Amino acid sequence: MDHYFRKKRLSLLKTLLSLSLVFASFLMIHKLKVLEKDAVGRKRLKETTWCGSECFLFKKEVVRVISESPRAKKEVDDFPQISNGSWDAQVLNCSEDTSVRTKDWFHRLDSRFHQFILHRHCRYYPMLINHPEKCTDGEVHLLMVVKSVIEQHDRREAVRKTWGQERTVDGRKITTLFLLGTPSTGKDSKNLQKLIQYEDLIYKDILQWDFMDTFYNLTLKEVNFLKWFNIYCPNVQFIFKGDDDVFVNTPNLLELISFKVEDHKEATLFLGDTISKAIPIRNRQSKYYIPKELYDKPYPPYVGGGGFLMSSQLARRLFVVSEDLELYPIDDVFLGMCLQKLHLAPEMHPAFRTFGITRRKVSLMNKEPCFYRNLIMVHKLSAQELLKMWHMVHKEELVCAQRTSI
Repeated sequence: MDHYFRKKRLSLLKTLLSLSLVFASFLMIHKLKVLEKDAVGRKRLKETTWCGSECFLFKKEVVRVISESPRAKKEVDDFPQISNGSWDAQVLNCSEDTSVRTKDWFHRLDSRFHQFILHRHCRYYPMLINHPEKCTDGEVHLLMVVKSVIEQHDRREAVRKTWGQERTVDGRKITTLFLLGTPSTGKDSKNLQKLIQYEDLIYKDILQWDFMDTFYNLTLKEVNFLKWFNIYCPNVQFIFKGDDDVFVNTPNLLELISFKVEDHKEATLFLGDTISKAIPIRNRQSKYYIPKELYDKPYPPYVGGGGFLMSSQLARRLFVVSEDLELYPIDDVFLGMCLQKLHLAPEMHPAFRTFGITRRKVSLMNKEPCFYRNLIMVHKLSAQELLKMWHMVHKEELVCAQRTSI
């Protein structure tokens, strides 16, 4: 009898868990609908029938979503053809490089790198969500490019409300884009894809490629964005590229750009929290572990990927040289390799704090907000910490001692 009741209780718990997940999905959709109603100057959006990434196509005037992945149920010919000068990775036909399996070093390699090595030749992927218009609507002074994953909706909301807010400052236009892949294995891909499509329907600020969002695929975000930028952004002057868990003091960033322009140093501008004389980490427990079979020499100077600033001129040169380099599983280091190929090195700037602040320092924000007002970028913060820090450093009544120039 006890066994019977235990089975009944287990069944009830499973039912409650399923209902909880459904309820959570409804809450997310409700939140997005509220945000949609609050958007200034936007018309009420008509009800849309969702069919997932396989067959979804928004109306042209709302957002352009292109799904041409091998998972699509329709043939590629069913979709509008992309014209010249547009994204040309229409069909993903990238099987593993079986010749690698015959190499002795491959069998000695840690198994976590096998899929990366087998598919390293796969470089450009179809786009599921594209916004070619983001860079063509007048000259963009600063493009804020943010690496994110589908599940981190709260972080994207915090960025949009703070440093990623699209606006014009003293005639300088700021535009924001979020870079995403697809949900990783084991996640509710279908519903997550519907939610991200709905989110983009409201904000129109997401670029999504048809590769899985994993740590080793972050380099794919780098090269796919560089290619996208080279195609669609002829009138952008500068790029800030960072994670969705960083704080950026936008006025300070704009001031830094102005100084670099005045000094005529924008052509090769690439700066952040520079790491020099680093070597690959051999600790297998580390997220950044690299086996000797994969790379066995010192790294070139590179910047911490939490955030960095570069000019559009240099971004185009990076795109060209990146095509001749093998992909590397750590995106920060890969960009350092690209710079080395150009005989350039990143510039160190003390106002970029890639390696973040301790929780104790976050708790001291109320006591020393002027310290954070003088920085350009801090990593790493939760969505709530970002909102709090932004509020603290932008209080009109906050009086700080005059700081030295950025």
